[in-house]
Amino acid sequence: MRRMKNMLVKEFLQMFRDVRMRMIIVVLPCMQMLVFAFALTTDVTRIATAVLDGDESVRSRELVRAFTSSNHFRVTARPTSPEEMIRLFDQGRIRAGIRILPGFGQNMAAGRTGMVQVLTDGSDSNTASVVAGYARSIVERFNQRLNAANNPDSGAGTISLATRAWYNPNMESTFYFVPGLIAVMLAVSGIVLTSIAIVREKEIGTIDQIMVTPIGKLEFILGKSLPYLLVGYLLMTLMFGMAHVIFQVNIKGSIPLLYLMTGVYLAANIGIALFISTSARTQQQALLTGFFVLMPLVLLSGFMYPVRNMPEPVQYLTVINPMRWYMEILRGVVLKGVGIRELAGPIAWQWGLALCFLGLARVRFSKTLG
Repeated sequence: MRRMKNMLVKEFLQMFRDVRMRMIIVVLPCMQMLVFAFALTTDVTRIATAVLDGDESVRSRELVRAFTSSNHFRVTARPTSPEEMIRLFDQGRIRAGIRILPGFGQNMAAGRTGMVQVLTDGSDSNTASVVAGYARSIVERFNQRLNAANNPDSGAGTISLATRAWYNPNMESTFYFVPGLIAVMLAVSGIVLTSIAIVREKEIGTIDQIMVTPIGKLEFILGKSLPYLLVGYLLMTLMFGMAHVIFQVNIKGSIPLLYLMTGVYLAANIGIALFISTSARTQQQALLTGFFVLMPLVLLSGFMYPVRNMPEPVQYLTVINPMRWYMEILRGVVLKGVGIRELAGPIAWQWGLALCFLGLARVRFSKTLG
């Protein structure tokens, strides 16, 4: 018993003696708990919405006010045609569209049915389902209010609501999650495996032998990183093959664009891995640090919870997350079939982060080896 007690004391002292281990064990979990408690929410509020009022009657304006007076819908665009509304969906500027058909007010006043269509962004099936539910609830309350008024001016007509999920008519959640899972798996291989591979050289002492050879630091970094870049491409190809065969998830957009931006995403992950490798002394530390880095990258990427639903300060924090931008590119190309013009913002951020992480990692890595 005494020997076991001595061993316990020794292990605790050894565990908390290292500053890096204290950070990993105590500080990082507490910080992540605070950030995630604010960021992760299933509430859907202030949805960016386009309104196409083809009637422009008193009754149609009342219906629009019923939508905007709730905390769920925020009108950000007034397209003049259905085609313009679809372009707004393609550009990611709206998540919902309300279309009131011509003759709406006249039909309601005559006791007939007024037609309203609500479009949702089906590339995020969970949010689309919630938005459709909000729309049905608002229309039901609007109908009840009209019926309760029961006066000649209000009319006896009712509203017929038709909802449609754009890009994903059957609202299949696999179409939303499968591309996201591919992004997560590529990050695991790019960050964790690469950092472990470099730390392994430090741990067994071969890195010193390598650095006294004529090979340069940049050549060493590229030689250790490029195999994992190629492995990432192989994994991506295999996973998209499985997604096509098993889940019927097809790539609707440009395959060359998808492969190009996957390479940029993998390069950003390798830059993060190089940072980890310079601070970790052992493979165990590299593994733990890699997974602690991966958790916020995944949860703040929009994989499970849309970034638009997060508090504004957290949304600003996500702009330095390469997985967020790759997730938008992936879902845009695979599910929406959009191209460079619609994805210009995420593509620019992805390139910028990749160059930034690789540049900083090279400086840090060179100083450490020096």
